[in-house]
Amino acid sequence: MVTATENETAIDTSNPILAASGQAARVAGLKYAGNVTPEQAWTLFSEGQAGLIDVRTLQELQQTGHVPNAAHIEWLHGVERSINKQFIAELEALSDKNEVVLFLCRSGVRSISAAQAATQAGFSNAYNVTEGFEGNGNPRLGWLNRKLPSIHE
Repeated sequence: MVTATENETAIDTSNPILAASGQAARVAGLKYAGNVTPEQAWTLFSEGQAGLIDVRTLQELQQTGHVPNAAHIEWLHGVERSINKQFIAELEALSDKNEVVLFLCRSGVRSISAAQAATQAGFSNAYNVTEGFEGNGNPRLGWLNRKLPSIHE
């Protein structure tokens, strides 16, 4: 069950991960649905309860790998690292605005911006994956350091 009042992001109360994340997001005043850990993201994604969008650059994916079957939409692109002006259009082509969408980047920073932009565009269940794919250099944090599934081609 998804609940929301006017001008609030919906909280999926039928899923305990999303319910807790949504409640914490409201308390913190986040401008997107909430945060999930890499493990929570893998659970949601692998069980088909959420889409996973990797927002890193193509070069980053090639250098460090990626999550199997995750979608890819660059948040920043080019040498100048400018915001991808087609980001929302590309996201709309992949996901319904009511579906749960998880955003993943290298360290959990760009994915916050992506989740905020998606929320502003009407995506009611846009979540940030904390710590990112690499954990920002911390050997205890991130998708890779937590030994979650990844592919390096």
